[in-house]
Amino acid sequence: MTNLTRVLARPELVVDKKYSELTSEILTEEALTFIGALEENFRETQEALLNKRELVKQALDNGQFPQFCADSQVIEGNWKVAPAPADLADRRVEITGPCERKMMINALNSGARVFMADLEDSMTPTWHNVLMGQKNLIEAVQGTLAFTSPEGKDYRLNLDTRLATLVVRPRGLHMVERHLTVGDKPASASLFDFGLYFFHNAKTLLQRGSGPYFYLPKLESREEARFWNDVFNFAQDYLKIERGTIRATVLIETILAAFEMEAILFELKEHAAGLNAGRWDYIFSLIKKTNKHKEFILPDRSKVTMTVPFMRAYAKLLVDTCHKRGAHAIGGMAAFIPSRRDQAINEVALKKVQEDKEREASDGFDGTWVAHPDLVGTARAVFDKVLGAKPDQKEKTNNIKVTPQDLLNTKIEGEVTREGVQNNIDVALRYLDSWLSGNGAAAIHNLMEDAATAEIARAQLWQWIKYSTSVKSAHFIENMNKDIYLSIKNNLIDKLRETAPKIKEASEILDALVLSEQFEDFLTTRAYLYLQD
Repeated sequence: MTNLTRVLARPELVVDKKYSELTSEILTEEALTFIGALEENFRETQEALLNKRELVKQALDNGQFPQFCADSQVIEGNWKVAPAPADLADRRVEITGPCERKMMINALNSGARVFMADLEDSMTPTWHNVLMGQKNLIEAVQGTLAFTSPEGKDYRLNLDTRLATLVVRPRGLHMVERHLTVGDKPASASLFDFGLYFFHNAKTLLQRGSGPYFYLPKLESREEARFWNDVFNFAQDYLKIERGTIRATVLIETILAAFEMEAILFELKEHAAGLNAGRWDYIFSLIKKTNKHKEFILPDRSKVTMTVPFMRAYAKLLVDTCHKRGAHAIGGMAAFIPSRRDQAINEVALKKVQEDKEREASDGFDGTWVAHPDLVGTARAVFDKVLGAKPDQKEKTNNIKVTPQDLLNTKIEGEVTREGVQNNIDVALRYLDSWLSGNGAAAIHNLMEDAATAEIARAQLWQWIKYSTSVKSAHFIENMNKDIYLSIKNNLIDKLRETAPKIKEASEILDALVLSEQFEDFLTTRAYLYLQD
């Protein structure tokens, strides 16, 4: 780090003062004191929770598969989560994207009910991006966010219409923020992202009739939900705000969290707003957590849809769990990006988007996610037809009995094909190149790809090589191995070299992830070491 300054807070904080104008505006002494207080009170617990993840993984490796929560206090009784605040009562369409000015303005103006501003999987955490993201969030809350393109086009918030309700996703518990050290250790990226947004905006949001709302990523247990509940209570007390003001929607995007959905809602009870079916990370998590067991090998990524057994069980259980406890159930991402040139591509893709949303609405979801403003109308039409003037359909349940075996049922029709292998390598390389170049939300083959889809791609490659999986091509079948991977990858690199400035580093990272004997937990953890900013 360069240009360091010390801030009087307990414990001792050291801040990278690069981008001094931004750091002075965002990292005020008062804000840093609050971050220091969060670190002092919660970092030890956070580290213990991360250590517990390792112990649970060891048990999984040894064949001790998860079971549903048996706590009678959780599964019995008529407890409900707190009623939704007015601007989170109707969530029929939510749009997501990084905290980049133009994207934020378009998302807030899109007609979606909710905008999830993402500081996690769709943001490359350069110091500049992290600080600008917080600045953009402050301006969005104040209603002053604006952008002028290099071509001179102005973008402004349309304050005469209903803007999407702002919900912020901080980075996961496993991430650190190396530009702020606390007692000679990198700060928790989760506490940093949450703390700055909450400190700078909570009271303004309340004055404007809203509140500090969050999406919580990658939780694996009820203990991690309890951790966040304790953080919320501490933060509200610190700013002398009524407890229960914060509302959090938890992304059920790990296989372990699926077994503890009801307990997660219980732990966050007064702060819980709902659960979201984070489908892409969920698939990645299944591969990651079962990587020692050959029976969980999955076919081509394109075959692992919401209609396969383990995903159907997961979706229906999420809806029933939420509705039993009065929480919103939010469906998964439609990642398609409409083409400006090829209407034939649009017609096929939009039909698939509509079918996906119709399945979610039929299952009982109260809303869904899209990645592009042009998809808001398609998704909204589906949920308008089901909901009408109602804000949700919490009275609907699937009334199905889901077993642990159902959540782990990976018997899927489909094969691993050479085309699937090539697509995974291509997407992973392109995404890593984009991420290393500072853009964590990359348009690849008319899809908005973030870290989650890249994680599936590299996890499958590791899995297929590890178990010498049969790969089918047009003329023959071969067993997947390192040489096949390297041959396809090198051919792709030759084609991408001129348009991908970070392809060398992307290739190094992908090799390290795919060819490692041990499965690495997160792509972004290794890639973070390559960031220069």
